[in-house]
Amino acid sequence: MLKKLNAYIVDHKKKIIFFMVSTCLSVLVAGSTYSFGILGPLLVLAFAALGIFLVALFHNPRTGFWVYLTYCFILGFLVKSFLNIPVGLALDAILILTWVSVLVNMKRFDWDKLKNEHVIIALVWFVISFLQLLNPYGGSVTAWFNELRFAALSWLLVAPFVFLLFNRIADLNRFILSVLLLSFVATLYGMKQLYIGLSPGEQTWLNAGNAGTHIINGKLRVFSMYSDAGQFGASQAIMAVIALTLAAGPFSFMKKIIFALFALVFLYGMAISGTRGALFALAAGLFSALFLSKNFKVLIVGVICCAVSFSVLKYTTIGDHIFQVNRLRSALNPNDASLAVRLDNQHKLQILLDNLPFGAGLGMSGMNGTTYNSDRPIANIPPDSYWVKVWVMYGVAGLVVWFALTSYIIGKCSGIAWKIRDPKLRVKMIALTAGTVACFICSYGNEVMNGMPSSVIMFMSWSFIFIAPGLDQQMQGESDGANI
Repeated sequence: MLKKLNAYIVDHKKKIIFFMVSTCLSVLVAGSTYSFGILGPLLVLAFAALGIFLVALFHNPRTGFWVYLTYCFILGFLVKSFLNIPVGLALDAILILTWVSVLVNMKRFDWDKLKNEHVIIALVWFVISFLQLLNPYGGSVTAWFNELRFAALSWLLVAPFVFLLFNRIADLNRFILSVLLLSFVATLYGMKQLYIGLSPGEQTWLNAGNAGTHIINGKLRVFSMYSDAGQFGASQAIMAVIALTLAAGPFSFMKKIIFALFALVFLYGMAISGTRGALFALAAGLFSALFLSKNFKVLIVGVICCAVSFSVLKYTTIGDHIFQVNRLRSALNPNDASLAVRLDNQHKLQILLDNLPFGAGLGMSGMNGTTYNSDRPIANIPPDSYWVKVWVMYGVAGLVVWFALTSYIIGKCSGIAWKIRDPKLRVKMIALTAGTVACFICSYGNEVMNGMPSSVIMFMSWSFIFIAPGLDQQMQGESDGANI
């Protein structure tokens, strides 16, 4: 009898576990509903989901990254929906838990792969940023820590993932598909904001002082699930560059159509954001993609088309009655009032930074500056640009180092994409490289590459490009083997 029972348990172990877990959850939900109302079952389900996530995470650390990537896209929505809860800390928690899982499973990975320029540069920039704690200008330690998380720590923690966890061609394809789909969902949500309306939390966020930059002439600058319209518009432009580049690649007709449709949707998302700097991201990204494609005839045609498009915006009034077109046109107006304010702010900052070659320190500019260091004059001048923000925080010395490190990585990625032999892989690398160029250029007008999800897409793209030569060799070997 016992043998039969043991045999039955072994044969039906999964069913028994499922039954026991389901029964326990049902009892907990019922009891919590009786005691706490609707809040009870929500908490039970939340803890159950957390438990499932932790089990999956420590079984496979990749799970943590995919959750992290998705969270990066919806972070802005969560911040506006739960204004009094620090939901941003959950982003760091997911990232740290993923690294704990990696360390627990460390024997499964080849750690020698971390000896590469991208990881080393991320480490160098983290050390420079950490040492800003000693900046003699002083400031809030809390502001320094909050800024460190996005300016350097996330780069250092995200950059190694590809080398350890995602070093297969299937991982590259999954990453590209994921960011395209998540960005597509963001566009759809932006359309919901424009045509249906805002959520109560989003309206509260606007009423708290953000309407001045997001309601222009009675028209909403759509911000979707992101922190603001600037981040949303720039991200949409970056994804449009990636999708357009892929649409021109050596893929099947159906895939070309899908990529082209993605691009059109993203261009629409860019337009409804009213983000003028996204126009320059689009131009810079497409130019780099055309150049890296080595098709100089297409490059010339592309340059002519861009020149015509910019000329129409600058020298005509076509489409002036459309808010989005009018907004983009103002980006090419040298007498634009917004541009004058930005230049005036930069002049004020230059005076204050004259005797600060290493800057005023992390957290002394932007939101952290006004929140934690409002007693300092320099903290109350908007940087209006990530390039300017780096200058304020790190000084001229830090700005030169940051610009040199970033330019080196982009140059290295361009060289790698240029030499890839497999045509499909080459187009994917060109698309990712062009996307990072667009992100870097656009950051002159907005704080793009220091915000989510643009920063994580950039860091992951750089890492994927760095492993591309190895992927190329694998694919060439498989091709040669097939020929034999």
